[in-house]
Amino acid sequence: MSSFLDKVQRAVSAFDMLQSGDKVIVALSGGADSVSLFNVLLELKDEYNLTLYAAHLNHNLRGDEALRDEMFVRDLCESNCVELFVKSVDVRALAKEQHISEELCGRDKRYEFFDELSKTLGAKIATAHTASDNAETVIFNLTRGAGLNGLSGIAPVRGNIIRPLIYVTRDEVETYCSLKELKYVTDSTNLEDEYTRNKIRHSVIPVLKELNSDFENTVRRESELLREHNSFIELKSVEAIDNIKVHNGYDSKLLSEYDKTLRYSVIKKLAELNGAQVDYKLIRLIDEALSGGAVDLPDGTRAVIKQGTLRFIKKEQDDYFSELELKSDTVFVYNSKQYSVKEIKLDNKKLVFRTRGAGDSFTLPKRNVTKTLKKLFNELKIPEENRDSVMLVASGNEILWIEGVGASRDAQGKLDIDVKPLNKDMK
Repeated sequence: MSSFLDKVQRAVSAFDMLQSGDKVIVALSGGADSVSLFNVLLELKDEYNLTLYAAHLNHNLRGDEALRDEMFVRDLCESNCVELFVKSVDVRALAKEQHISEELCGRDKRYEFFDELSKTLGAKIATAHTASDNAETVIFNLTRGAGLNGLSGIAPVRGNIIRPLIYVTRDEVETYCSLKELKYVTDSTNLEDEYTRNKIRHSVIPVLKELNSDFENTVRRESELLREHNSFIELKSVEAIDNIKVHNGYDSKLLSEYDKTLRYSVIKKLAELNGAQVDYKLIRLIDEALSGGAVDLPDGTRAVIKQGTLRFIKKEQDDYFSELELKSDTVFVYNSKQYSVKEIKLDNKKLVFRTRGAGDSFTLPKRNVTKTLKKLFNELKIPEENRDSVMLVASGNEILWIEGVGASRDAQGKLDIDVKPLNKDMK
């Protein structure tokens, strides 16, 4: 019993989980883990001058059993004079609607509920994750091919979430409940092997504990070490991204000179910053293409490496722009931008708005040099994948205005066009 409390206090101290005067919401399911967390925080309440609350989400997945759990939690909180917040959610219907598993949907709704309460009450959220949960998470992530972050397991502190039981095992929880004569409820689904985590808990962990009786604590210590390594690499990745940032993308040559571990971390972070989730295979493909090439990523994103620059392109622009005659009152929207003619003094020419075409040329106003549009775009380092969406004003193959460049020699002072970016919902 004292060992359990000692381990909780060690975790609280090691990760600075509690400060005097804190408000704490206990995520209370009614199971052994959450009941032991609830009780041990009651034991520490005076020491830290805590204000305790509890929160219970009824998933409505187990009929009468779910109602039993809710009533148990209500009685427990009432007998200990702790304010309880309860929310009922039809997880099965929501999971079907969102095309996700009930397990994932339930988790999302729990944390959404806890986060709402946390903001309202100005309180931390205490969840009952143990060293056993951490071991199961590491094994689960390992089977899916997780990287360093996945093998780091469950973080003892994440934002406003604290996990005071992270140093104790499930066996120690049950011993604590027995010695303290704490009642709790058992979720019948935890006894089944339908869910992946239950298979790991019932079939994998026992075998590993035969090899190492202290397996769960061994994994916890290794997870802590990996988290420290991961934090260091994350820090270096942020520094590296700042270092390789260039106009319109990132310096792929400089990136390729970094150590492989750092390269892979930078590529993963860049992809995520640009809205794409990548696995090890995609990271490796991008890495192999750093000298030139392209890799298609999920959600319509493409990693393009050209002319020493890595860019992440998301195709959201219109596929085709129909030619539009230019008049003094012309206003139109294309590719989330509004174009309007402010002034036109070229009445002797038939002018149109369009995108690039074969044989186009542009006369630079100051240098009095005429160049093909292709050559000019190369000199201006306009990404190739963006060139088909650059708006032009043309008279035949003579280009008199280029978006982002301005008017040609012959159109200087005679053509003024305003370009205004629009929000997507205004398009």
